[in-house]
Amino acid sequence: MTENTQQQADGRNRLLEAATQEMIKFEHKENEFRRRDREERAAELRLPLDKINVH
Repeated sequence: MTENTQQQADGRNRLLEAATQEMIKFEHKENEFRRRDREERAAELRLPLDKINVH
C-alpha cells in the first residue's frame, strides 16, 4: 500500500513540476508581450520610454 501511495505522490510531483514549468513559460511570454505592447503604444504616442521609469 505504501508503494502505491509513493507512486501517486511521484505522479503528482511530476504533474506539479510540469504545470510549474508551463506557468513559467507562459509568464515569460506574457511579460514579453506586455513589453512589446508598451513599446508599440509609446511609439504611437511618441513617448520616450528610456526617459520614463517603467516598472
